[in-house]
Amino acid sequence: MSTVSKNSSQSKPISRADSPTSLGEQPIGRLLVKYSVPAIIASVATSLYNIIDSIFIGRGVGAMAIAGLAITFPLMNLVAAFCMLIAVGGATISSIFLGQNNLKRATDVANNVLILCLINALIFGGLTLIFLDPILYFFGATDETIPYAREFMKIILYGTPVSYVFIGLNYLMRATGYPKKAMISALISVVVNIIFAPLFIFQFGWGIKGAAAATVCGQSVAFIWVLLHFLDKKSFVHFVRGNAWLKGQIVKRIYAIGMSPFLMNVCACVVVIFINKALLDSGGDNGNLAVGAYGILNRTSMFFVMIVFGVTQGMQPILGYNYGAGNIERVKRTLYKGLVIGGCITSLGCLVTELFPNQVAGLFTIDEGLIEMAHKGFRIFFLAFPVVGCQIIIQNFFQSIGKPKVSIFLSLTRQLIFLLPFLWILPPMMGVDGVWASMCSSDFLAFIVAVITAIIIFKRSFNKKPKDNVN
Repeated sequence: MSTVSKNSSQSKPISRADSPTSLGEQPIGRLLVKYSVPAIIASVATSLYNIIDSIFIGRGVGAMAIAGLAITFPLMNLVAAFCMLIAVGGATISSIFLGQNNLKRATDVANNVLILCLINALIFGGLTLIFLDPILYFFGATDETIPYAREFMKIILYGTPVSYVFIGLNYLMRATGYPKKAMISALISVVVNIIFAPLFIFQFGWGIKGAAAATVCGQSVAFIWVLLHFLDKKSFVHFVRGNAWLKGQIVKRIYAIGMSPFLMNVCACVVVIFINKALLDSGGDNGNLAVGAYGILNRTSMFFVMIVFGVTQGMQPILGYNYGAGNIERVKRTLYKGLVIGGCITSLGCLVTELFPNQVAGLFTIDEGLIEMAHKGFRIFFLAFPVVGCQIIIQNFFQSIGKPKVSIFLSLTRQLIFLLPFLWILPPMMGVDGVWASMCSSDFLAFIVAVITAIIIFKRSFNKKPKDNVN
């Protein structure tokens, strides 16, 4: 690939007091607090909303609605995949461009992210709406659960243009020096959700589609907030009419780096299909309850995983900027601190679920059979959870410094390469418990592979200044 010179005529000196140049100057710990804490707050708020939303659905609609919601997880992962393809790729290369002191190219990225988010949303959302029922049946829906899954997903898919632009620009906002504003936009979405969800579900009697409508309402308000930021010429990086709006080199690089989170979400989609099938097959008459229990486990685990993702979102601009500037020692220190934080977060998740499984499950439902099924799942599924945080940090580290192939490999090991063989072997031997054991075992093996990969690559490549490889 061609290189970008720091002295290029396209580059503009970045010297404003509120510019991202502090990413290469301030202590790493202070930067992690500045960038990660707002991202963590936003992630916690989003996770809490997802949990509260599930509680509203479980208690206000019923156990089958929880199972129907669980059936939508694969499709929700696909929705996220096509959004993260743009959001993460755009945020990463904008940070690297800023590290290279190239403000014009960072602005080009903002223009391209907006257009690509709209294109992805219209194509993916439109096609999925046309074939929604066959897709849901393929993902494991039954005649009892598909009405709930269909009602929920229709509303979500209608809102994809708004949600894609909101998420894509929110990632870019954080990467270009506005972590607190990015946090506020996420909080706006969550607060509006929490206000409207009980109103739509209980007061208006809309059931599960009320939860989806509340989600779209929240994202719509946040979308306006984020869009106004990038239309404001006072913002450090903002839309510029004369800059490139669909530039081939930038689009190619966005997709290349965004391919890692894209494949991660696609793999999650594929894996959930196999998980649902294994639960339905091994659960017998209680198959739908087993799927509902997985819905509870998934929401709970994602609460802690989303906190780790908040840490990775805070690390991303620090890593991208310093890698682009050649500050390898700062890159290494950022990774080390991220590993400690990520491991502590998922260790706490393991502790809570192992000590209080019934209490956690009881938040979502009053159905005793569902609580008992989730209890067993918590005890097995979360055994290897402490190392999940470290694996996620390592995977996102390579994504943040523009090494998508390594990140893709690590995402595949956790969600595909190890888990699918375990799902084929263990459930026939252990029943539903074998499904939980499969996920636990794959998490541990993926962590081992991530550590070995990181050690090898550090020895080979990180003792010298990186080449400028962003177009």
